[in-house]
Amino acid sequence: MTVLYIILVVLLVLALVVKCFLLKEGNTQVLLHAETHTPFTVEKMTEDCLVLSSRTEFTNTGSQCATIVDCLLRTQLPYEQYDGIEAWGKVEREGTPREDDYFEATLIEGGEKLAVKIIVRLTARKGMDIRTALTHMVDLPMDIIYTQLGRRPWIMGKERIVLTSEEIARLAGVELAND
Repeated sequence: MTVLYIILVVLLVLALVVKCFLLKEGNTQVLLHAETHTPFTVEKMTEDCLVLSSRTEFTNTGSQCATIVDCLLRTQLPYEQYDGIEAWGKVEREGTPREDDYFEATLIEGGEKLAVKIIVRLTARKGMDIRTALTHMVDLPMDIIYTQLGRRPWIMGKERIVLTSEEIARLAGVELAND
């Protein structure tokens, strides 16, 4: 019976030592700074399409290396709100464009930053040209959804950016209709 108690005490002490080690080593703490994104700029404008972009960054304020596994931009423009524009978006690592819309998993060391580019494409619908369609545009909320992985299980984060109709009109060089 004494041997059993000794084994239990040793296991308890070992568990406490491991717990203290993990507390000392820290973990990841990834933050997306969506609120400090750069102003949107025009990447391309055609007869039926306007492509805008902005930049922001992730920071890992933790002490361990983190992995951003997925990162996507979900535009929130349902047809019930405005059906004259189809909105699409993506997030990609700054300086590493991909044509397949895939966000390549990326490591961020503790205390480091990762710059990302936000791309939004607005395409006119219903036979309208982009300038006509944008005169009736509404605010465009967009969610940046990302998954991070570190020492702990997966963590999903979401930040919102709102691209206002006034900003879109200014970038497109159109005047909003009063309707």
